[in-house]
Amino acid sequence: MTPATRAPHSGGPALELLVHGVGGATPQDMLGDPRTVRISGDEKAAVYRRTDDAEAEDSPGVHRDRPIPEAYCWSNLTSGNGARALWLLLLPFMVVNLGHWMRPRVRGMRRTTRLYGALVRLVALSLTVLLTAAACEVALDLLAWQCAGSAECSGDRSWLGFMSAAQGGWWSQPGRRLALASVVPAALVTLLWYLSNRTWSAYESQRPPVGDAADDQGEEEDAEEAEDDGRAVPGEADCGAADDVAQPAPLVRPALGRPGFWYGRRLVARLRAAHTAAGFLTVAAAVAGAAARHDRAAQDVPLKICGVLLEGALVVVGTAVLWVVCRRGRSERRIDAGLDRAAVRCLPGAALALLALSLLYASWSRPGWASGATLPGEVTFRVIVLAQGALVVALAVAARLLHRRARHPRTVLHGLGGPAVAMLACALGGVMTGGVAQRVADWIDGPGTPGMDGEGTIPGPPVLLSWQASVIPVLLAVLLIPALLLVVRTWLVARRLAPQVEAEYFEGAPPGEGRRDSVRTRRIAGTRARAALTDVAPLMVGVVSGATLLLGAGAVGGSWLSGEVPGRSFGERGLAESAAETAQALGSWLVGFGFILFVTMGRRAYRDASARRTIGILWDVGTFWPRAAHPFAPPCYAERAVPDLTWRVCTWTARTGGRLVISGHSQGSVLAAAAVWQLPPATRRRVALLTYGSPLERLYGRWFPAYFGPKALLELSSEVDCWRNLWRRTDPIGGPMLIAGRQGHAGDGCEDPTDVDRGALQDPVVYGRSERHPLPEPILGHSEYQADPVFAKERAALLDRLTPAVPRQAQGSSGRSSA
Repeated sequence: MTPATRAPHSGGPALELLVHGVGGATPQDMLGDPRTVRISGDEKAAVYRRTDDAEAEDSPGVHRDRPIPEAYCWSNLTSGNGARALWLLLLPFMVVNLGHWMRPRVRGMRRTTRLYGALVRLVALSLTVLLTAAACEVALDLLAWQCAGSAECSGDRSWLGFMSAAQGGWWSQPGRRLALASVVPAALVTLLWYLSNRTWSAYESQRPPVGDAADDQGEEEDAEEAEDDGRAVPGEADCGAADDVAQPAPLVRPALGRPGFWYGRRLVARLRAAHTAAGFLTVAAAVAGAAARHDRAAQDVPLKICGVLLEGALVVVGTAVLWVVCRRGRSERRIDAGLDRAAVRCLPGAALALLALSLLYASWSRPGWASGATLPGEVTFRVIVLAQGALVVALAVAARLLHRRARHPRTVLHGLGGPAVAMLACALGGVMTGGVAQRVADWIDGPGTPGMDGEGTIPGPPVLLSWQASVIPVLLAVLLIPALLLVVRTWLVARRLAPQVEAEYFEGAPPGEGRRDSVRTRRIAGTRARAALTDVAPLMVGVVSGATLLLGAGAVGGSWLSGEVPGRSFGERGLAESAAETAQALGSWLVGFGFILFVTMGRRAYRDASARRTIGILWDVGTFWPRAAHPFAPPCYAERAVPDLTWRVCTWTARTGGRLVISGHSQGSVLAAAAVWQLPPATRRRVALLTYGSPLERLYGRWFPAYFGPKALLELSSEVDCWRNLWRRTDPIGGPMLIAGRQGHAGDGCEDPTDVDRGALQDPVVYGRSERHPLPEPILGHSEYQADPVFAKERAALLDRLTPAVPRQAQGSSGRSSA
C-alpha cells in the first residue's frame, strides 16, 4: 500500500502533469521532444517523460527554474484497435446514457430524483428492445416469414430455398423457419452482452485508489438520494492509506469526489443482466407469439395450453426485468464491490431458457400452418414508440420539477437537457433500426416498392417505419428555419464585433504595430461570432427534440388511422398525396443514404487508425460519464483515466514532497478536475490546477449542472491551492469559469483567490505584421494554448504561489511511479 501523502519538509521539485484533450496526442508532441520514455502505464493509457528527464528528481538543480514535464496520454482508451468500430452500433445507447447525468442539482425531492433516474433507465431499456425488435423484423418477418413463404421471392434466392414453403421440406413450416431465423437477433444480443462484459472487466472492475474499504453488501440507496439530503461520505481516506493511518472524520463531498463515483461495477453488471434478458425475451416473444396465435385459432388444445403458459412465463420474467431496472440506481458513497448475483445469473438464464422453450414450441409440427401477410411487427413498433414518447414526457416533467427547486440561468433548456437528449437517442435508434429494415425490404422486394404499387413479392416492413422515414424531410425543413436565423445572427454579430476587435488591438498600441485591415478584422470577428454558436446549441437541440416528439406522434397516428404507407393514405391523387409520396420517397432515400454512410464509416474505422481516431473524438466527449443508464453503451474511459491521474499525483507528492501543477487542455481539463476532486485533502493542498480551452463551465456546467454547476466549480476552486483558467473568444469549446466569491482557504495560496479566470487571451497574438512578427500570426481558436507567452507566465505564477520555496534537497527516489 502506498503511504498517505505527508506534509513536505521542503519545497521539493516541481512537476507539470500534462493531460491532452479530445482527438488524442502523442507524448512526443505534448513534451516537444522526439525522445520519450514511458514512466508508468500500458499501451492504452500511460505517463511519459522526456528521456533526459526520466530521473529528474535525482538532479533537482537541472529543473530549478522550470517544472519537470510529464504527459498523460489516454487516447487509446477510446480509439484503440479495429474492434472499436463496432461502437458505432452503440451510438443511441451512449446518447441516452448522457441523459442520466443531465438532471438538475437539487437537495431534497428524493422521490422525484429517483424517479428521474428510473425513467432514464426505462428509456434505455426500450432502446435495447427496439434494436432487438428491428433484428427480429429483418430476420424473422422479412426473410423467414415473408420471403421464404413466397415462392416468387424465395425462388430468386437459392440460399433461402431450403426454407421455402414451396419446397415442402422439414424447414418449410413457418414455426421452424422462425426458430432458425431467430439465431440472428439472438446472436446480436449475445454480441452486445459480450462487448459489455469485456469492457466491464477492463473498466468498471478496476478498483479506484481512494475511499473506504469495499462494502460487499453494497448500499441500499441511490447515489442521488445521498446527494440530495447532504449526508456525509464515510471515510475519505488518503490515496491507498495504510490501515494504521488515522482516518479523517466523514465529510460532505461533491458528487465527483465520492469514493465510488468511478466504480460502477455493481450497477453495470445488474443492468447488463436485465438488458440481456430483455433482448432474449423479445426474440422469444416474436417466435412464440406467432405460434401461439396460430394455436389459438386451431383446435389443438395441448399446444394452445403450452402457448398460454409460455406467454405467461414471458410476462413474468419481463416484469422481473422491469423491477430490476427500476429498483436501484448507482451507489457511490463507498466502493461497492458487491454483485447482485441472483439478478446477474438468474435473469439472463431464465430468459435464455424461455427462448429455448419458445424455439421448441414453434418447431412443433403444424402441417396446416402457412405464413401470410406479415408478423405483427406493426403493433410491436407502435407500442415501443408510444412507450418512448410517454417516458420522455414523464422525464421532462420530473426534470422541470427538479429545476424549479434549483434554478440557474446558465442551465440549458431550463433543466430539460436530459429529456431532450433522451428524445434524440430514441430518434437515432428509430432511424438506425428503421433504416436497416427499409433497406433489406428494398433488397428482397425486387423492382416493386413495398406498400406502394402492389408489384412487390412481399408485403414489406411495418407501415410505421415508412411513416417514420417520411417525417425526416419534414424535420429537415423545420430545422432549416432556425439554421437560417443562426446564419443571419452570426453575420450580424460579426459586424458588431468588428469595431471591438480593432479597438482591442489598436487602442494604446505604439506606432508601427500594424495597420488596420478590413479583411483581417472581419476574419477575426467572424471567428469569434462562429465560436459563440456553441452557446446557442442548446436551443437547436431543444427544437430538434420537440419537433421529433411531435412528428413521431404524428407518424404513429397516421400509421394507426390509415393502415397504409404515407403515399397511399390520402386517397385520390392531389396535392396532399403528391407531398406524401415525395416525403416517403425522399425519406426512404435519406434513410438508405444514412445506413450506407453508417456502414462505410464503420468499415473505414475498422481498417484505418486515423479514421478511428476521428470517430474516437465523439467517444471522448460521450463516454466520459459512467454507464449509469445503459450497460451496452461504450465504456467510460474516465473510470480508468481518473484513477490513473489520482494515483500519479498521490504517489509523486508523497515520495518527493514537491509541488505539482495539473495542466489540462479541453477534455483533459475535465479529467484533471475530476482527479482533483478524488484527491484527499492533504494532497489537494499541494496541487495547482491550470486549465485552458476548458469546457468545464461552458459545456459541462450548463449541460450537467448536478456535477459541474456553479456550486460545484466554486467548491473545486476553494479546495485546490490555486487554479487559473485560460480562454479565448475565438475558442468554440473553451470558456471562462465564471466563478465569483471563492470560499475556503482564500489567501493561503493564490494572491487573488477569487479570480480563477484570466482575461481572454488575444487571438491572434498580434493583429498584423510588425518588426517582432514579420509573418501573419494564425487564429488558433481551440488549439496551441501553450504557444501563447501568457501560458508560461501563468504556470510559473502557479508554482510560485504554492508552498514557499526553501532550499531544495536531492531526492533519493526516482521519478518512476509505483502505481
